[in-house]
Amino acid sequence: VLRHISMAHLLDKLKPLQKLPLVLRWVKEQASILRPENIHLCDGSESEFKQICENLVDKGCLTKLNQSLRPNSYLARSDPQDVARVEKQTFICSRNEIDAGPTNNWMEPSKMKDILRPLLKDAMKGRTMYIIPYCMGPLGSPFSKIGLEITDSPFVVANMKIMSRMGQPVLDELQANDDFVTGVHTVGSPLDKGEKDVHWPCNPNKYIVHFPEEEAIYSYGSGYGGNALLGKKCFALRIASNIGRNEGWLAEHMLIVGITNPEGEKKYICAAFPSACGKTNLAMLEPTLPGWKVETVGDDIAWMRPGVDGRLYAINPENGFFGVAPGTSYNSNANAMKCMESGSLFTNVALTDDGDVWWEGMTKEPPPHLIDWQGKDWTPASPKPAAHPNSRFTVPISQCPSKDPSWEDPNGVPIDAILFGGRRQSNVPLVCEAFNWTHGTYMGASISSEQTAAAEGKVGSLRHDPFAMLPFCGYNMGDYFTQWLNMKHQLTNPPKIYTVNWFRKDSSGNYLWPGFGENIRVLKWIFDRTNGSASAVDTPIGLIPRSNGLDLPEGFKKESYDELFHIDPEKWLGEIEETRNYFSKFTRFPSRLAGQMEDLEARLNKALKAKGQ
Repeated sequence: VLRHISMAHLLDKLKPLQKLPLVLRWVKEQASILRPENIHLCDGSESEFKQICENLVDKGCLTKLNQSLRPNSYLARSDPQDVARVEKQTFICSRNEIDAGPTNNWMEPSKMKDILRPLLKDAMKGRTMYIIPYCMGPLGSPFSKIGLEITDSPFVVANMKIMSRMGQPVLDELQANDDFVTGVHTVGSPLDKGEKDVHWPCNPNKYIVHFPEEEAIYSYGSGYGGNALLGKKCFALRIASNIGRNEGWLAEHMLIVGITNPEGEKKYICAAFPSACGKTNLAMLEPTLPGWKVETVGDDIAWMRPGVDGRLYAINPENGFFGVAPGTSYNSNANAMKCMESGSLFTNVALTDDGDVWWEGMTKEPPPHLIDWQGKDWTPASPKPAAHPNSRFTVPISQCPSKDPSWEDPNGVPIDAILFGGRRQSNVPLVCEAFNWTHGTYMGASISSEQTAAAEGKVGSLRHDPFAMLPFCGYNMGDYFTQWLNMKHQLTNPPKIYTVNWFRKDSSGNYLWPGFGENIRVLKWIFDRTNGSASAVDTPIGLIPRSNGLDLPEGFKKESYDELFHIDPEKWLGEIEETRNYFSKFTRFPSRLAGQMEDLEARLNKALKAKGQ
């Protein structure tokens, strides 16, 4: 099979796979195409993780941080052209184009394979092929799914150790005829004999490809997390959303938190925000209201399915946090900062003179000198940021001080409320409750947000991001909307649905709401609404708190409160027209959502007419 690796040597490396013939056959097939110099089957041990990191340090690919300041932690600097997800080169190659829908890049599967075949041939020459068995979700959970990732990036192995359950325990769980999701990742930078490697190998030609019917992923040319950690967006959202559609559950770009009130009553909520819009901060929120507690189940992805009791249950399929560093501080997110005090991987942050990390927003004043994310000297007078705006930390959830006791419950946690939001400077109120599940589905479908640095594109421009799933839904989004609408038929006690907007500004450009820990005041109203102890006011767009309905921060101005909840019917009618234009691009768009838009338009016209009188 491999002319340059003896068969005996190959079989010896793959002995643990002998009881898994489907896995063994697939691994051999990929090795015969990729032609690595060596093969390593990952066992997921701490010693393996440490050895991989130390090897990367020796090669100049990682910087070991000051062990007294940041023990067992490392810093990586990527190629400047490999810093974010590459949505333009991300494809859903379903057999039929309509099944990918208008929001995904599609190519006929055989044509895409014709493109990938020559790229993958000998792609791992001179490198080690790492085989990563991993599980998304707690091992043994009925929610969980198993994947196999092949990669030639040891840095990916180190990140996958943190972000998933991986190694021998997964192989022990997998049975001979069990299905598994396949993933091939290569940086696309083969090495000739004697050729010196670079600190961050990648290729300007990038492809992130999903074959949903085959449950297969191919990633070529990038070492960046969202493109290379195939268990994350590729599997846990794009492929899993397809699996969920077929099996009757939802794979969502959502955080999960447990909220406990002073009386000891606990409820769980999920919340969907586009990347870099505060998911991690909310997931690890430290409440400013006495007696309230927020605990973290997950900060990015939720797999949700109906329970036998008619409620919706969710698990976090991940094992770690892959968070945006800039803006994270002990003031904004102390729990995240405590998470990364040890055992952490950092990408594209700055290095301090004493061997620690720094990024914009970590401290009030920057250090007088740093090494920036590109390895260059930096001072506060430098015109560019010291850390890349999409720089990241990778840390285990087990290190999170606010982790929920049920974060690994194999049966999931029951969800009482679902929140949708994004960055909106105007129009969208601080919080608004849907009239019902169908209206809530419309709310999720019509979400738009200002662009952030987590994806390619102009930062600050407004884009639609239905359910915060625009880059992650692995099939036709019209069908996805229908999947949400139909979910209510499986739920006798569905969660309430809300929109939230922490980012509304006044006419001077200042944020109206303090955010961060004060967001517990909004969550308290939502909590009380779910058990019927808080009242609300009807508006054309949904239900909002009464004028005295929120427990406001001391000294919070009434005019700021009024502006936070001001609903301008004329501007909202403009939003509807823009949303209608956006929805017109969808195939298989459900008529029930079109009906919701017409009902909203009628309510707004009625309000506008009343205002005119």
